[in-house]
Amino acid sequence: MLLGTWNLENLYRPGGPYGPQDEAGYEAKLAALAAAVTELDPTLLGVQEVGDPEALKDLAGMLDDDWHLALSEHADIRGIRVGFLSRMPLTVVADTRAFPAELRPVQADDAGLTAGHSGRGVLAVEVEGGGGPLRVAVCHLKSKLLSYPDGRFQPRDEGERARYGAYALYRRAAEATALRALADELLAGDGRVRDVAVLGDLNDEVQAATTQILLGPPGSEIGTPGYDRPDRGDATRLWDVAPLIPPGQRWSRVNSGRRELIDHVLLSHRLVRRATRAGTGLPGEGPPGLPSVGPDPSERRGAPGSDHAPVWVRIEG
Repeated sequence: MLLGTWNLENLYRPGGPYGPQDEAGYEAKLAALAAAVTELDPTLLGVQEVGDPEALKDLAGMLDDDWHLALSEHADIRGIRVGFLSRMPLTVVADTRAFPAELRPVQADDAGLTAGHSGRGVLAVEVEGGGGPLRVAVCHLKSKLLSYPDGRFQPRDEGERARYGAYALYRRAAEATALRALADELLAGDGRVRDVAVLGDLNDEVQAATTQILLGPPGSEIGTPGYDRPDRGDATRLWDVAPLIPPGQRWSRVNSGRRELIDHVLLSHRLVRRATRAGTGLPGEGPPGLPSVGPDPSERRGAPGSDHAPVWVRIEG
């Protein structure tokens, strides 16, 4: 079984303000995405930046066999949302954007606007695996690419840049906390006996504080001495498969020339013990070839493919 996550980068049908401007551009994008999904051959693929539900259906229609789809009902202000492409029938078990009750709204701009829920919904589904049910959540946390009032992508000064960087971090941390709360529900008290995965575009790297929020009790990461020492924390931990990715492939996006791994797959104890390989891009093709992106996401409007690489893990059984 191969589990993966992929940010499809503005998957819209043509004619709107964000997607390809014409049918030819749309067909080129779909063809590039479909070729990659076919080569990846996932059992279950979490996807982000689906701007038009019909566009995901168009993509699925270009793939072999019949695929099962699920999409969150909670989109952001641009209409993008998360979802799944699955070879197996799936059941939605959660679709939420709520912060935990104890977590107060966080500041979102200079005017005092606050965010009391995630910008995009988190979707969780259940499929039947070989060893019982598999529960998987897909997310897309607040971006590090900053936007400013009046639709600007450049700040007026460094003070504004710092403040809006802080607002984005507040929101991403709150969203990670909400995602961890959902993971706790999926783990149901013991990931040693339950197959649970959390995957998606976390918009931050492995050691970032927002990513670390999701892992649970520290001390047993892959590659550390604690990994092979069972303890009570195994019931609630999630393991990032990043250390299983070959170092020469350990990035999923290129930001202003800098490679970064911001798309992640996290596994419960029972699941990580059956993980055999992980990677970015397509299996067997080496390092992912990605364009470098800058602070203005509109610069790639209509570009084929995606500015992210898939991140995947292969599971035995």
